[in-house]
Amino acid sequence: MSAAFLPTPLARAIRLTLSLGIVATSMPALAQDDSPESLDALVVSATALKVEAPLVETPRPASVVEEEELRERNVQSLDETFQYRAGVLSGHYGDDNDTDWLKIRGFDQATYQDGLRIYREGFYQWLPETYGLERVELLKGPASILYGEAPPGGVINAISKRPTKEAQGEVLVQAGTDKHRQLGVDTSGPVAGADNVRYRLVGLYRDGEGDLDFTENERYYVAPSLAWDITDQTSLTVLASFQKDDAIPTNPFKLAYGTVQGTPFGKVDPSTNYSEPGYDTNERTQSSLGYALSHQINDVWRFEQDFRYSELDLLLRSSYIFFQTGPREGQRYLTYRDGKIDSWTVDNRVVGNWYTDRTEHTFLAGVDYQDLNNKGQQNGVGGFSMFGSPIDLFDPQYGNFTPITPADLVVTEIDKQQTGYYLQHQLRLDDRWVFLAGARYDQAKVDNINHEANTRQEADDDQLSLSGGVMYLAENGVSPYVSYTESFQPIAGTDGNGDLYEPRTGEQIELGVKIAPRNLDGYVTAAVYRIDEENSLGTSQGGFQIQDRERTTEGFELESVSYLTEQLELTAAYTYNSAKVRDQATAGSERQAPLIPRHQASAWLDYSFTDLAPGLKVGAGARFVGETKDGSTEVPSYTVFDMMAQYAFAPQWQAQLNVSNLADREYVASCDYWCYYGAERSVVASLRYRW
Repeated sequence: MSAAFLPTPLARAIRLTLSLGIVATSMPALAQDDSPESLDALVVSATALKVEAPLVETPRPASVVEEEELRERNVQSLDETFQYRAGVLSGHYGDDNDTDWLKIRGFDQATYQDGLRIYREGFYQWLPETYGLERVELLKGPASILYGEAPPGGVINAISKRPTKEAQGEVLVQAGTDKHRQLGVDTSGPVAGADNVRYRLVGLYRDGEGDLDFTENERYYVAPSLAWDITDQTSLTVLASFQKDDAIPTNPFKLAYGTVQGTPFGKVDPSTNYSEPGYDTNERTQSSLGYALSHQINDVWRFEQDFRYSELDLLLRSSYIFFQTGPREGQRYLTYRDGKIDSWTVDNRVVGNWYTDRTEHTFLAGVDYQDLNNKGQQNGVGGFSMFGSPIDLFDPQYGNFTPITPADLVVTEIDKQQTGYYLQHQLRLDDRWVFLAGARYDQAKVDNINHEANTRQEADDDQLSLSGGVMYLAENGVSPYVSYTESFQPIAGTDGNGDLYEPRTGEQIELGVKIAPRNLDGYVTAAVYRIDEENSLGTSQGGFQIQDRERTTEGFELESVSYLTEQLELTAAYTYNSAKVRDQATAGSERQAPLIPRHQASAWLDYSFTDLAPGLKVGAGARFVGETKDGSTEVPSYTVFDMMAQYAFAPQWQAQLNVSNLADREYVASCDYWCYYGAERSVVASLRYRW
């Protein structure tokens, strides 16, 4: 694809991407080998290729956030992880305690944990606990070649903490605004002094209130794991987790009236809660058991198998504002779910590595299988119904409703199976060229059953997904690349009429450069891309999820994590994203996609006082999100600031303070039929003891 045939902003971005290679060759030495910390520019990830490989030598766009950064920024939920990375939008629905909301390159993403899919169907949302993670990896763009069904946005892979060879542990105590309280324990090491068996036990208790009046969440979490080196060639790691949440759901839904639109009664206060606090509940219990097995067959071939069984039980009564009925009144609706998800997934693969005089080969072949059953009660065919009398939008009064009864419920069931066969070959030529090619064939089956009406809807879909890439590894650390990927996603859900959705398909072409010169302790990446998706989902002007559109994103990303001096580290990102939607209902007219800003930028600086005050480290960041549109509704841009300070005041003790939205700015984060205020200021103090 030539820049001459692309829209002007994207063409300029391509020229900027290519010019970065010239800039990098003249970059001064910004960090020294004896710096107190080092970023190893060759960050190794297994998510981009399903085999461990340095990200800067991989012709696929990816980012990694390590445990140290998760800890320093006090990341409390998965959707906070990539706030300082390019191409990622989070916080657009404000404070929400029952879902991780992320958009990658303008699209939804698939969430994995330890390389296996986390099932999130409708309101049955599996929530990874960030205290139990050692890092989070992001593969941007369509990724069906390795992961089967997935939206075009990409794949987020949360990596659980694993047993360590050395004995270690910590106790963490936190307190903060909104009555935040947290106690964490993490201990690991050899079992009974044995060298080949190791354990880890991670536990957490957290309690706190939400941004909305009368909302709260209490969580219990425990994750034991055991690693066993069975022989020199074979290893097994068993991973388990249990998590229980008891909450009053935070539904940040507001109308445009009173948020981005003026009223005779002023603005709606961000903390206003249109739910029914004495009736609404979100009781979620999730548990899993799985393992990762690796066996080195010989000097060339290795067999790997990942398996996990998971179960999620949910009782959700969640009321929310739906539409305006008068100058200061609105009608509420209710979503009710009482059911569970049982799922298991297994991924089998063989990896081969061999060499010739001029080449290095990495071959991957695999078969994976995913099985999901989601059965439960819900209110009505569409899963929602009118709830109570109209409520005052500016001064809500509670209690004027009739509780839901068994007669209002229907029993629905979704069965979903998918089998995928995939091949991937990476060829490294003369230690300068990297060629990557892959193909995957998926067979997916979805059954949607209404037990009350005794009806069944079936959908069988087969899909061939392809991918390829080429990268040149220059001596100066500048590595340009081009890649092509595809995505495929059967949707185990139904529309407002109870009909199954059609599968979504997507494709991406990307041109980029990854820069990691020897004199830079860190990396710089830049990329331009175009993603096209068919059968897209969106929110209609009536508030329903509909499938009548196509979606295109053209964008540019710039990202860097680097040490500017021995003590000063910079994380910076910029994203340009032109996301367009074409609606079939309006004869293919094109408009800007809601929620997605054209411009985003962020920067975070860390400074370690190694000489003046050893043990003291401070950090500060800014996050800018440009204006967005939902039809004729315009949402202004906003900028929020964060800060961190930590001090190791004794060999095993550390204190830390984190503040997000430092100025407590009040802003509307986005509108998509409903409008959502951004998260308010949060202040959390931590005390950590390690051994």
